[in-house]
Amino acid sequence: SPAERAHCLEAVVTVEQVLRDALSPTKINLAALGNLVPHLHWHVIARFAADSHFPQPVWGARQRTPQPPTLQTLAVPLDELDRRIQRAFGA
Repeated sequence: SPAERAHCLEAVVTVEQVLRDALSPTKINLAALGNLVPHLHWHVIARFAADSHFPQPVWGARQRTPQPPTLQTLAVPLDELDRRIQRAFGA
């Protein structure tokens, strides 16, 4: 329904905004996939100019081996990022 669609898109926007605020990525990739089983499946991916696949898709060919690894250069550790996303949803 339109209301359900709006609710789902608002969730995607919320996650995107938390990623932008916390990580200051070069860009955000949004992808909606559905494959064989009908369902809603979103990827909200913070991208950085030095990440291993940039500017190609994360599931494409590796472009480089970042030094230090991108995970180590994040402004916010992943567990803290998870907490921020949970707070954004009122959890």
